[in-house]
Amino acid sequence: MRFFIVDDDQGVRSMLADIIEEDGLGKVVGETDDGFHINSDLLELKKVDILLIDMLMPIQDGIQTVRALGSHFHGKIIMISQIESKNMISEAYSLGVEYYITKPVNRLEILAVIRKVEERLRLQKSISFIQRTLQDFTFEKPQERQEPPGSKKEMLTAGHFLLSELGMIGEAGSKDLLDILGYLYEKETESVHSINAFPSLKDIFSNTAAKKLGSSATSAELNKEIKASEQRVRRAIFQALSHMASLGLTDYTHPKFENYASKIFDFTEIRKRMSELQNNIESSQSQIRINTKKFVQVLYLEAKQSMS
Repeated sequence: MRFFIVDDDQGVRSMLADIIEEDGLGKVVGETDDGFHINSDLLELKKVDILLIDMLMPIQDGIQTVRALGSHFHGKIIMISQIESKNMISEAYSLGVEYYITKPVNRLEILAVIRKVEERLRLQKSISFIQRTLQDFTFEKPQERQEPPGSKKEMLTAGHFLLSELGMIGEAGSKDLLDILGYLYEKETESVHSINAFPSLKDIFSNTAAKKLGSSATSAELNKEIKASEQRVRRAIFQALSHMASLGLTDYTHPKFENYASKIFDFTEIRKRMSELQNNIESSQSQIRINTKKFVQVLYLEAKQSMS
């Protein structure tokens, strides 16, 4: 990992650099005494993975610097300060800061936090790989494929557990999602007419609605059920996203938050929801974008993996 340190205290910068390099966490590729001296181009040039930055500095403080970097810096940010204002900490998190450490810095805490951030970076790379893979997601053809492990019942059990972990099992849409998992499992394991790509959302909702209503259902009844199912699923996903955001506000290191927040959701939307919850914004006024396709795809892969 490559680190950049921004702090107006030379002693703190030296201590952080010693901790990082002595414990083999990576390399400090730069440091400065004020946020005014850095920008996204500099961090990109130095290929910085983790930025450690003080909150209070004489010219440009940490909050201003992180805001200026915006989405142009793709690494992780750890903020360090002796200030413990909840409002300032919340603002830092809403801007994308991964962790907040209070001064005086503690060697063990620094080590623990950096290792967690490193793990998050590795997870992010894994998610990026999954997303790229999903773009070309294919089910194996009958003559080439091997039977997936387990059974449809085990798939539904794994799905039920995941939905419980995500805090959405009580939502009406959770039943629709379990039906979807069952449909995808059957589609992958059928012996003939295997599909060549991950089904579209339209096909998924159409087929699950048809199976639910039976062959006697009219087109009008099918269309009504498809729309209702889509709405139930979106509401359930929003509930899960809100649950994750709530966990993050309470404890940024909560195991469920760390495991699912960026794996199964768009983390940008998680941060937006955290900000909404912090400011008591009603869900009816929410500007959160629900990525149903990503949720369904990753939920299926996670359930399938847990069956293994």
